[in-house]
Amino acid sequence: MRLFHISDLHIGRYLHNYSLLEEQKEVLGRIIRLCTEYHPDVMMIAGDVFDKSVPSGEAYTVFDHFLNELSEKMPDMTTLIIAGNHDSAERLRYASSFLERHHIYISVLPPANESEHLKCITLTDDFGKVNFYLLPFIKPVYVRGLFEDPSGITWSQAVERVLEREPIDYTERNVILSHQFYGTGEVRPETCDSEQCTASVGGSDMVSADLLAGFEYAALGHLHGAQKVAYSHVRYSGTPYPYSISEEHHKKSLVMIDLGAKGEDAEIALLPIEADRKVRTVRGNLADVLKDGWKSDGVQEEESSALKKQEKCGDYVSIVLTDDNDGLLTDARDRLEERYERILEIRVDNKRTRAQFTDTEDIQEGWSLSEAFQHFFSEMNQRDMNEQEAAVMRQIFEGMDEEG
Repeated sequence: MRLFHISDLHIGRYLHNYSLLEEQKEVLGRIIRLCTEYHPDVMMIAGDVFDKSVPSGEAYTVFDHFLNELSEKMPDMTTLIIAGNHDSAERLRYASSFLERHHIYISVLPPANESEHLKCITLTDDFGKVNFYLLPFIKPVYVRGLFEDPSGITWSQAVERVLEREPIDYTERNVILSHQFYGTGEVRPETCDSEQCTASVGGSDMVSADLLAGFEYAALGHLHGAQKVAYSHVRYSGTPYPYSISEEHHKKSLVMIDLGAKGEDAEIALLPIEADRKVRTVRGNLADVLKDGWKSDGVQEEESSALKKQEKCGDYVSIVLTDDNDGLLTDARDRLEERYERILEIRVDNKRTRAQFTDTEDIQEGWSLSEAFQHFFSEMNQRDMNEQEAAVMRQIFEGMDEEG
């Protein structure tokens, strides 16, 4: 049986002030093309379908189109979806009974009391049954009804309690979808700053990956970098598109899993799904960074301004300027915006800015706010405050002292 594993679509996400809907449509289209090329039996979406609990109408439309395309092009494929911490249970499960008639199964909440259990979908192939357990995002408070004493439940205990209640037959092949932060004492997964985890990534919200060791495959969501956790078959697929500069070196992909007979290791491959428009850092002096804006298209300085505008770089870029002469950077943003369509930020990293960090250690303990500000002013402007500036600042700080 062939499985596809994706997660953390975050449809409707913004990168700084830029909507990523067009990029998301592109990568979802590539996923559909990979489906028609490799013919999976099951598509697993491991949570965070939407970026917000109340998605925009456009975000709904994008996901609806994706599901319709999957159903049209892969009518025999089963799609399994769980809710992540960004998803609204009520909104994600809307029309779930209708979707099940099209082989699309959604689970949005963990069992809250003794009468409830995980949704389990059983499919068959030449080797027999495969049981898919759908475990949506859990906080300990969600499952307190499963404990005699619900005080002090850890995240790992919450997941463990949910799993131990299930009649899992480990003589059969079993797959689980889960959206949590998994690791072990020795193995902690890599994280990035685009993740908005529940408590603290690497902190009290970590769930033991050992709980998933007995499954043939664990399709994880929550972390944005593709990686295995402690076991080769316990994996995060990562996001299909980078959602911060910290993801610029990720190789975005979906996970393809081929399950054989019970006892055989699953065959796992990563299929690239990177979009054309990159998220990247451009670093150098202003002149070189300006040239980089045309480099990929071969547009030269002497060409017309209309052609320049048409051919300027469309990537999402974080720009780091290294010129030591700050005077060269006075109109830098205006000039850079002529070359780069989507500037996320512009930072300066030169002798002056590096000295700020070094010289922070020179600030003396016991300095007044006024003295500390004068030191900061001197470092930023490479000169001392004049008498008029100092008088204005003394007046401001004295007013602050009077207000307490």
